[in-house]
Amino acid sequence: MSSAPQVSHTVIRTRLIALSMIVIAISATAPQAQAQRKWTSAPTSTKIKLPASVLEPSSMTMEVAQVDPGARIRIKTAARTLDRAVEAQLASKGIAPNEMASDEVFLRRLYLDVAGRIPTLEEATEFLDSTHPDRRDDLIDKLLNSSDYVSNMYNLWADTLRLVERPRTDILSDPYLAYVKDSIRTNKPYDKWVYEMLTADGKTWENPAVGFQLRDDLMPLAYIDNTARVFLGTQIGCAQCHDHPFDHWTQHQFYQLAAMTAGTRTRIGGDMPGYQEDRKGRAAITEEAKKRDQYGRLPGHYRRVMNASLFDVREVKTTLKLPHDYAYNDAKPNTPVQPAVLWGEIPSEAKSRPPREQFAAWVTSRDNPKFSRMIANRLWKRFIGIGIIEPFDDFCEDNPCVNEPLLDFLSAEVVRGGFDLKQFIRTILYSNTYQREASDYELTSGESYYFPGPVLRRMTAEQVWDSILTLAVHNSWPFQRPTADDIAPYVSIDFSTVSFQEVTDLADQLRKTYEMGSYRRSLNQHAYEGNVLCRASELPSPAPADHFLRQFGQGNRESIHTAEQEPTVPQTLAMFNGPITHVMLEPGSAIVDKVLAIKKTKDRIDAIFLSVLARRPTHADRLITAKELSQTPNDNVGYGNIIWALLNTREFLFVQ
Repeated sequence: MSSAPQVSHTVIRTRLIALSMIVIAISATAPQAQAQRKWTSAPTSTKIKLPASVLEPSSMTMEVAQVDPGARIRIKTAARTLDRAVEAQLASKGIAPNEMASDEVFLRRLYLDVAGRIPTLEEATEFLDSTHPDRRDDLIDKLLNSSDYVSNMYNLWADTLRLVERPRTDILSDPYLAYVKDSIRTNKPYDKWVYEMLTADGKTWENPAVGFQLRDDLMPLAYIDNTARVFLGTQIGCAQCHDHPFDHWTQHQFYQLAAMTAGTRTRIGGDMPGYQEDRKGRAAITEEAKKRDQYGRLPGHYRRVMNASLFDVREVKTTLKLPHDYAYNDAKPNTPVQPAVLWGEIPSEAKSRPPREQFAAWVTSRDNPKFSRMIANRLWKRFIGIGIIEPFDDFCEDNPCVNEPLLDFLSAEVVRGGFDLKQFIRTILYSNTYQREASDYELTSGESYYFPGPVLRRMTAEQVWDSILTLAVHNSWPFQRPTADDIAPYVSIDFSTVSFQEVTDLADQLRKTYEMGSYRRSLNQHAYEGNVLCRASELPSPAPADHFLRQFGQGNRESIHTAEQEPTVPQTLAMFNGPITHVMLEPGSAIVDKVLAIKKTKDRIDAIFLSVLARRPTHADRLITAKELSQTPNDNVGYGNIIWALLNTREFLFVQ
């Protein structure tokens, strides 16, 4: 039997206890601490501390690929097939599916899962007041069509693809990061998107997809290991040094697969057309810059603008050899390796192409079952909370599939839909399985989970950040991350013809605009007490180690899936007294403006609960809030305390 009703009650009870304790603590707090949470009753007469860029609704426009409204019946039919696969297994195990979630729970869950944030007061009110029979399906489609969806899914792929602005000092990855975001925005078919990244040539501002290969610059063996894990759910890294101890992959097979992409060069070389002229031009400019420098060195801004174009991805003919200490009997050390795939065959139409293109065609083939199964399992994990196979990106024999018919169906749906990920996500969201009450389940319990409903889980760091922004500011998109078009004018240089003065001008312009130090400083115009108030997807990635996002588990992006969701003491301190939680209590914040615009106390309390928790208060909630308002110097202090208390509850931080 599902434990979701009990979990829901526990969460609410915990919230009420926490609210009571926090209110008691607030009442005993020193006056100066209370003042930090005090609202003004006249915002217009008080100095606004929030940056001007976040005070008015966003004028940002983003053309997002829309779902097909005519496909709803077909998608709903697929969702029912999904449900039958789940329910058949539940019945075989004697487990009843969870009850359907209430509209309030569904609303908040959907916004967090699809939009990456909680709903606004207006959005919550509109949905909960609606009696339209298709209101859930309509809301799913609306959010999938939104810029919020793009931002939220970018955060997922940022942790997966290890997206960072500067993987190495002189690699300009900003165009690549914008390319990933744009691929989500346009809903580029997944197989096409992956093929582009695996085969792209050129510089990042000419062909941003090369950023995927540049992420493992000069590390061809790590590249093949990461690529197989991300797109095929196959972790073969152990076989780089020896036969895999827990799987059937051998070291020889690892090198055969690595030989498929070993010819990928990430830096310009002497065999490229125009290389000698380019080299002479660079040398002349370098010498001139050193002469003019008081210390006789090449200034950093010259080096960055000149070295950026050294990274130029190309495929060349090469031979990969086994390591010198190869110890198995099937080959000798230092012998050349013939390229080969791990299973199946290279598609016939690609066999005459260069090895890297053969590899990409094999990875993304409709006939490669692990490619479609991996993305199906990844997205199932994202929206249900646990994979059908766990770990969700390790399809080895020791990690069984808990529902083979379900994964087979989902994989087939990915292929049948032409690798349209938005359509696939829509199928999951339409399902009863997704819309049921959540269960309290821990992967570490050692017991299999058969999906009577989604799993109760904590928000990601990005969801917490973007939800607080939703409460605090009117515009959470004051800027977007730079694109190839933004950066190309400063780094696209023909060194065989460019003059020293032209390079000087470009280097100065890059230093003032998109050089990382300057760029970060430019974002301070959107900051409150050092925190840039913009969606997590647009901030420099990853955030500094002491940033709110990192405190709440944003990954360091040094390896795949480094994000964490474990609670820590710094998280508690950040929520209790960190500057980001004070933003919403400043004059001019979104929730201040909305609540103070309401006349009746009862309606104000409703607005606070709808804004923070996406539900209306219970009778018990009203008693506690009434007590708090009666004990504070004025109502505005009381309202601030209530908001601050609700923000510090488990109910806020968890996705039910």
